[in-house]
Amino acid sequence: MELDLSLKNLAGALPADLSQDQRARAQTLFLKRLSLAAHEFFGGKMQTMPKCGLWGFNWFNVWYTPGVSQVSTTIRDDNDRSFALSNRGNLVAIVSDSTRVLGDGDCTPPGGLGVMEGKAFLMKYLGGVDATALCIDSRGADGKHDPDKIIEFVKMAAPSFGAVNLEDISQPGCFKVLDELREACDIPVWHDDAQGTACITLAGLLNALKLAGKKLGDARIVLLGAGAANTTIARLIIADGGDPAKLVLFDSKGSLHAGRSDIAADPREYRKWELCRSTNPKRVATEAEALAGADVLIALSKPGPDTVKRPWVRSMAPKSIVFACANPVPEIWPYAAKEEGAYIVATGRGDFPNQVNNSICFPGLLKGALLVRARKITDGMAIRCAHSIADFAEKRGITADNIIATMEETEVFAREAADVAAQAVAEGVARVNLSWDEVYGRAKADIAAARSAIEDMQRLGHVASPPESMLKEALDWAVSQVR
Repeated sequence: MELDLSLKNLAGALPADLSQDQRARAQTLFLKRLSLAAHEFFGGKMQTMPKCGLWGFNWFNVWYTPGVSQVSTTIRDDNDRSFALSNRGNLVAIVSDSTRVLGDGDCTPPGGLGVMEGKAFLMKYLGGVDATALCIDSRGADGKHDPDKIIEFVKMAAPSFGAVNLEDISQPGCFKVLDELREACDIPVWHDDAQGTACITLAGLLNALKLAGKKLGDARIVLLGAGAANTTIARLIIADGGDPAKLVLFDSKGSLHAGRSDIAADPREYRKWELCRSTNPKRVATEAEALAGADVLIALSKPGPDTVKRPWVRSMAPKSIVFACANPVPEIWPYAAKEEGAYIVATGRGDFPNQVNNSICFPGLLKGALLVRARKITDGMAIRCAHSIADFAEKRGITADNIIATMEETEVFAREAADVAAQAVAEGVARVNLSWDEVYGRAKADIAAARSAIEDMQRLGHVASPPESMLKEALDWAVSQVR
């Protein structure tokens, strides 16, 4: 078994005698094992480096005292100048209380640092955006997580940042956090688990429906899971032309409908209650009933691989679409869904076709919002971003196993930045009115500069390559666990 450093041929490095299920499980175990070893090897993923130079020690007097006094008083007299005179204009706070990290649940505040540093890495490499991880303790005196503490923290920190990315905050508190901060802050506050997942899912769905010869407004859509992600997906689907009467959502207690008194009685669940009142008018009760003849299944629920049952997929309409996006293991393995007749299958993982991953969305979207110094990210901006991603992929060609742009396609991030910025200007939430071409050019240049800097650090040895033995140990261990 051999595996090159790029990890491109991970599937080919696995022993040929493994079954499809064993291969899928081995890939997951390998990535987890290697991730732990690589994080320890590098001591995390991010560091702080200046972006200005030092041409002599007197430049300390320019970058710091006494010269910088002029910067402080200029910003004092016009706070908006902080976006141009500091890194605020290109800086995102990634804020989390780590209460719902991927599929692992509450990992304690520092437990989220690996994910938040990962988001910062992706923002820089894919979008040319600087970001810092801020994992906070949201527990009150009673030991329970208090969304008001997150709200207060973000309000206090907002003057240092151009935007805030909320991450891995458990629901239903996450709805209150986002909705209150969107109105209270004068910079964009974005919840990537909700809005980002909704944006990229809508992008993939639009192209999947095109390939299947179906229209969004006609499609029968079942959403398994009713957390922050799927409820926001449902909301954006409806806002973009989906028929709420053709949507059915399921939470852990059953389908959402107007008779769910338990949801109606809980004021924290106001987003779910909105969907209870607008979707599933026939009050379909079971997943099996809902999926019979359905066109689309969007699952963001319990990691599988048997959360979604094979007979459910078998009962769906011809040319059915299955998005099984739980992490780290999808609700059903793609090969299993295909065997049961699914036409298009997508997951949240990059080692299967059709990765529906927020990483295609948030770096470009936030870059566009930052460049025009937007005051917020509206649903219209998120929908525009979804169409930008879908249109990009369609123009370069889409197939059943390639419905969406990938992280390797640099161009998509600059284009979505320009489209999102244009939407912000059109909706009147931008401080700076830049043209589409201006945003596109600046975004593309910043992304190229970020990638070049990382490549230079690798080439010059400032970033060491992980040893081959690290990869081999992780691969051998993963195979041993599935045999």
